Amino acid sequence: MSLRPAWLSFRRYAAATTGMTLVLFSLGVYTAATGSGLACQAQWPLCSDQLIPTLAINPDFIEWFHRVWAMVTGFLIVGVAGWTWLGSFDRRTKLAATLAVAILPLQITVGAITVTVGGLVPGGYTVSTHAAHLVVALCIFTLLALATIWGGGRGSPRLLRIAAGLAVAGIVASAIFSRAVPLVTYSPGAQAGFYVTGLAGHLGLVATVAYATEAVRGGYAGLDRSSARTVRALAAGSMTALVGTLLLGRDLVLYTAAWRQINLVALGLALVLAVGAAWVIRSAGGLGRPTTPIGGD
Repeated sequence: MSLRPAWLSFRRYAAATTGMTLVLFSLGVYTAATGSGLACQAQWPLCSDQLIPTLAINPDFIEWFHRVWAMVTGFLIVGVAGWTWLGSFDRRTKLAATLAVAILPLQITVGAITVTVGGLVPGGYTVSTHAAHLVVALCIFTLLALATIWGGGRGSPRLLRIAAGLAVAGIVASAIFSRAVPLVTYSPGAQAGFYVTGLAGHLGLVATVAYATEAVRGGYAGLDRSSARTVRALAAGSMTALVGTLLLGRDLVLYTAAWRQINLVALGLALVLAVGAAWVIRSAGGLGRPTTPIGGD
């Protein structure tokens, strides 16, 4: 007899874990942007010689809270992988969840390096370590999204439309906070907002690619394979451009006027391609229920 409550499905658990990872991503950005990553006297895992620092909103607490959220999220990610191996999931779902766990130690290690300027690793708070931290985190987030999508059952025309809509909405919202569009001051809070919305758009694009792939294999009535391939290509192109804006959202390059123009082009391209994918889906107004089952990867 399972001890798991009836309401706790794999899709809900994996989706919650993916959401926790998205928040963790933004917390990490906020922590770095406020300079709190240099708090805790450059110690890890202790914080200013304490296991739990003073519970007041200061750099020590921000850095400590980020670490606690990361620890809880890490255990949840391990749980996602364990669930896929204990349950009857296909190979691709197990692979995505297992890879997320496999690279988790790398993310933890890089995270520890970034906060130990005068500690274990002198000079750890550098552009290269921040870039690695960002890229690995994005990989984990994407793998968890795929595990959630693939392990949660078949897609549907409705889910495909929702995914494309989330992608467009996320990109538009990220533009409001982006450093390339001078609508708001690119403060630590705005940077966190940029990554929350940008990653939501990325999640929508990942889902659009996954569900369009099902349609390519004959999964949805009303969306022919040619249109499904077009949707997949547009969403994949948008995802590539959006990832570029996510990388440029951090101080990984000297943000000159030229880089700002590149950022604007990437953001515009991501939006145009995502809107194109949504338009193709909308134009296929005959989208109906899924047809034949889809097997394999």
